[in-house]
Amino acid sequence: MVLRLKGFDIHKGWLDKPAQAQVLAEVRDAVRQAPLFHPDSPYGKKMSVRMSSAGQYGWFSDRSGYRYVPQHPNGSTWPPIPQAVLDIWSALTGLERQPECCLINYYDATARMGLHQDKDEADFRWPVVSVSLGDDGLFRIGNQTRGGKTESIWLQSGDVVVMGGEARLTYHGVDKIRPGSSALLKDGGRINLTLRVVD
Repeated sequence: MVLRLKGFDIHKGWLDKPAQAQVLAEVRDAVRQAPLFHPDSPYGKKMSVRMSSAGQYGWFSDRSGYRYVPQHPNGSTWPPIPQAVLDIWSALTGLERQPECCLINYYDATARMGLHQDKDEADFRWPVVSVSLGDDGLFRIGNQTRGGKTESIWLQSGDVVVMGGEARLTYHGVDKIRPGSSALLKDGGRINLTLRVVD
């Protein structure tokens, strides 16, 4: 089932349980090579999510601002984007152009992500594809400018969101996690993968 909410295409249950387990296994391999870390925001506070990346670039934040970088904070290059994740991009976008970054965000029961735009990329014609694994996350969609009416939807494990066209620069965020709503992650929590074309 596909829901369209303010230009976001939300593919409910797009990954079945075996597919979720496969994606998770490949993402865990990537995280073993590039461990999760707590980035600083430009305002000097630690972000509540832990993150890592795969691909040519990783997304990074510190007091200098938000940007893409070619190396993990430990100095190693980022691992390749898992094939199972690339397959999702290809199936839902139909694009030959492949993403250059897979941002891996881990939300524990208390983590959230404020309303923001994905705008550190060079060309906004390319969509962003977002994959949810694990506990439910309350996804909030705003507008192309701050303020105004927002709408929210619970994203569940296996849901995939495509943000393109009119939705590409729409503000969005995650207000809260519903602990214990999925058994996919042994210790609970939510993993969100976002695929981006950077250059």
